[in-house]
Order: sequence, then C-alpha cells, then structure tokens
Amino acid sequence: MTTIKNFVAVDWRSGPDRIYFFFKDTNTYSRFNLGDNRVEENHPTAVDDHWDDFDKHVKDLRFGFNTSGLNWKQVNEGDITWFFYYEGNTPMVCKYQQSSDKVVFKKPISQTEWGVLLPYFDRIVGVMWNENADIKHTFWILLNDGNYIIYSPWSEILRVYPLKNSAWQELEQYKDRMITAVLNDHPLLKTYFYIFLTDNEYLRYDVQSGIQGPISVNEDSWPGLIQD
Repeated sequence: MTTIKNFVAVDWRSGPDRIYFFFKDTNTYSRFNLGDNRVEENHPTAVDDHWDDFDKHVKDLRFGFNTSGLNWKQVNEGDITWFFYYEGNTPMVCKYQQSSDKVVFKKPISQTEWGVLLPYFDRIVGVMWNENADIKHTFWILLNDGNYIIYSPWSEILRVYPLKNSAWQELEQYKDRMITAVLNDHPLLKTYFYIFLTDNEYLRYDVQSGIQGPISVNEDSWPGLIQD
C-alpha cells in the first residue's frame, strides 16, 4: 500500500461538501466527496489548468481552510477558501472564491488580516473554524510544537495555548507525526476535525465526544484516497 505524505487537506462548502487533498510531490489533487464518502472518479488528477492561476503554487502550499457567509467586515462573501503558501521565501495567502472557481487575490500574508499568523506560519498544521464560539469567526489553529492558537479576525485577539490540559490534549503525543488537518461539517449535527498523521493514520476530533484514533487510512475509512 502506498504511504501518503507531504499533502495538504482543505475543506470546501460550495455545492456538495467535499475535501480536497493536494499531493505536493506529484502536483496532483483528489476530490473527496463527503456525501458519497469516496474520492471522485479519475482522481488524483493534475493540478495544472485547474484552480485558476493558483495551480502554479500548489507545490508550495502549507495549509488552507474555508470561511462562509458574512465575514468579519459584515460583507457576505459566500464560500471562500484561503490557501497559505510560499512564493520564494515570502509567506503568501490566496483568497479563492469557490462559487466562481476564481482567485480573488494573492498577497503577502503580512498585508492581510492573517498577518498575525506570520510568526507561526511554519508550525501550522491545520485550522478548525469553531462556529459555536462566543466570538464570531473564531479559529482554532493547530501547531506542530505542542501548542494551538485561538484567533478571531472579528475581535483581532490571538492567544496561544498548550495542548496539555485542553480539549486537544490527546493530540500532544502526536505532534511530531502531524501532516495536515481539515474540518468536516457535513454530518448532520456533527463537526469533525481530521488530523492526518504519518504512516497512513489519522485522528478524528468530535466537538461533542473528543478525539478518536489513531485510525488507519484505507479503503474503509477514506475510499479511493490511497492509490496502489
């Protein structure tokens, strides 16, 4: 069985919910359709000529996540994917409109509302949008050093906390194995946050029941994701 590594998972909410997996070593991606619970036929497929003009940056992608509806500036933007990547030595962010499949902008992260993440850029594994938080647009940002960030561009407050003695405390023992993490809010009344590990394993965080795993990534758990 192929071991998947050096990939980034990003959630998508426009139309049927899905998760995109970007495989940086091969410059390919797979679309995992959450409603069908499997990878789209003929995937993985080449990144080239997809993703508007962001395609040339996928090999340098670090992490990404989704925002929806009214943003922190009270503007209804619909569904947006934020791709964070390097261009040379510069940390960048691409704002991507899901409904039109077009890039809105590509800017140095320092010139955007995400500039506060710059000191942590290389340590970020993935981002969970906590839609049940008291402050709107609150994001839990998982780091690979035994800590996590809670940040809201609405309040402009950023705090760093240790994983130890937190809702994510069980993740601490896996900090050196984390590859990427992604949110799934497709199940009715459920929200899952998946943390993918080395050796074809993953953890599943359920806001209500905590962390489960490690679980093997295989044809039962993620049909079509691993190509033999």
